[in-house]
Amino acid sequence: MKVTDVSTIRLRYRMDTPMADAIHYMPERPLLIVQVHTDAGLTGLGEAASYGGDLESMEALVLGVLKPIVVGEDPFAVERLWQRMASRPHQRGTRGMLMMAISGVDTALWDLIGQATKTPLYRLLGGFRDTLTAYASAGFYARGKDKSVLAEEVGGYVERGFRTVKIKVGRNPDLIWNPLHQMWSSDYATVPFEDDIERVHAARDALGPHARLAIDANNAWSPAEALRFMDAIGPDRIAWLEEPVATEDRRGSAEVARALATPVSGYETETGLAGFRDLILSRAADIVQPDVIWTGGITPCRKIAALAEAFHLPVIPHVFSSAMSTIANMHFIASLPNGGLLEFDQNPNPLRSELFEEPIVVDEQGTVTMPTEPGLGVRLSQETIDRYRV
Repeated sequence: MKVTDVSTIRLRYRMDTPMADAIHYMPERPLLIVQVHTDAGLTGLGEAASYGGDLESMEALVLGVLKPIVVGEDPFAVERLWQRMASRPHQRGTRGMLMMAISGVDTALWDLIGQATKTPLYRLLGGFRDTLTAYASAGFYARGKDKSVLAEEVGGYVERGFRTVKIKVGRNPDLIWNPLHQMWSSDYATVPFEDDIERVHAARDALGPHARLAIDANNAWSPAEALRFMDAIGPDRIAWLEEPVATEDRRGSAEVARALATPVSGYETETGLAGFRDLILSRAADIVQPDVIWTGGITPCRKIAALAEAFHLPVIPHVFSSAMSTIANMHFIASLPNGGLLEFDQNPNPLRSELFEEPIVVDEQGTVTMPTEPGLGVRLSQETIDRYRV
């Protein structure tokens, strides 16, 4: 079997009400699907993360730089192809966009291997479990969304069966060094630092005594601000604190992790095996969070998970884009002895809920069952593709 072509599909869903995390303003949900075609009539699917830029720039990298590397090659040689995709364009940078682009192609190659061997991908990767526990990823900022609206939202997830909920924190313009000041729409739906503390209290109360609450600061704080915030919400029993400081501030993250009994998780904004090696070795994270569509695909994510296991650390991948991101990370998580928890975005997004002919469903116990079809085990909905295609 040989790769004959690589193509892309650009999709975009424009939100009725924009949302925001600590520093990012999100009026739309973009998606770049990568398709790797073969002479056997099989097509593998993947997603190249388009965070931080337009779809066209990522598409140009996939088609202009990576496609010539894999066309004519055997998709089973995925390790060799990954090294070539990472090495030949290395002068353009070995992190960031290049890793995002490789992610889409690498995932599609693994999908092809699963299809060709008639094996669900997670079983091909080791098949540690057949079901995953989903947690509700929600609690974003939006105009007019006060703490009472947040509490109502969070309480609804518990009623639907979720036992862990994560909300956003850190959109605090009163903090001088917050990266928010340099970002698009930096005045949208902001919350003073002290009021953000009250948001967490409200969410904790709404969850009740048995559900867990995690918070995600998306790199907004300094170490001192992170510790001050956590001290103020100590009674709220936070399950984990995600990305409290800048990704490159490993020393600062390690300082926060040492000071807290609450686990520090991260860093989704790190990319590649070497970056996660340094995070783990510096003890900057207690929970390791690579993303299959962001950090280079399944090939390096498997190695990151093995490294985390060697240090007795759990892996809870970042999963926030589309159904393609969800299914790719699901197969990765289900193969891990140190995995099992799936981030499940709860914001309105038909590119997550309607992208496949058979949607990914969280049952009333808050669990997701792995697909039984070969490879990723999904089929794109042509109706959804046609409706949101750019």
